[in-house]
Amino acid sequence: MSAANHPVSLVRGASAIFRKELRMEMRTRELVNTTVVFSLIVVVLFSFSFDPTSEESRRFGPGLLWIAFLFAGSLMLQPSFVREQTNETLSALRLAPVDPFAILLGKIVANFAFLGLAELVLLPVFAVFYNVALLPVLPRLLLVLALGTLGIVIPGTVCSAVAAQARMREMLLPLLLLPLLTPVLIACTEATAGLFAAPPELASIWVEFLAGFDVIFLTASYFVFSYLLEE
Repeated sequence: MSAANHPVSLVRGASAIFRKELRMEMRTRELVNTTVVFSLIVVVLFSFSFDPTSEESRRFGPGLLWIAFLFAGSLMLQPSFVREQTNETLSALRLAPVDPFAILLGKIVANFAFLGLAELVLLPVFAVFYNVALLPVLPRLLLVLALGTLGIVIPGTVCSAVAAQARMREMLLPLLLLPLLTPVLIACTEATAGLFAAPPELASIWVEFLAGFDVIFLTASYFVFSYLLEE
């Protein structure tokens, strides 16, 4: 395959994987429904446990929100490669005439779409229970959500591929993922807290950090995923 055709082949392969993931989710609705319900339970329980005032919501709400997203993301990412092993689908994907990274990229895009949808459902509920005004900061908040969600699903999808081949895969993924995503959680929490402050402000350092994290991990996954797939 020529270098000129490689990007086109990569996009086509990733699109095919994304469509496969989308069709599977539309049939079962397992991932999005489970993630939405889990996230709602976490946010509501935190709300009743702390009974936050408006000031406390601005202080503690961002951290609780991203903890809910992080736990929901780890729950959603778990089956990414596990279900491919049920009918030896992963072996068939290895034999397909596509770049191995296209498999990962398609799953990253699918996981981003599913987790992003769950977050959009959760945000209005969070705003009601924590008495936070989202509309004035919504465009900037969506930017933080997009970068933070990418920061969760890129390393999370790679770790899912690693954990899928282990015996104790249910325990291995959180053990790999949670320490790895601590910087993302801190950056997203600080960025969101700035947006909830009075007056709202989005520090560029956190946006740049999240964008850099996404680019670095996406680039690293491009070089290592073919070896993970062979294992």
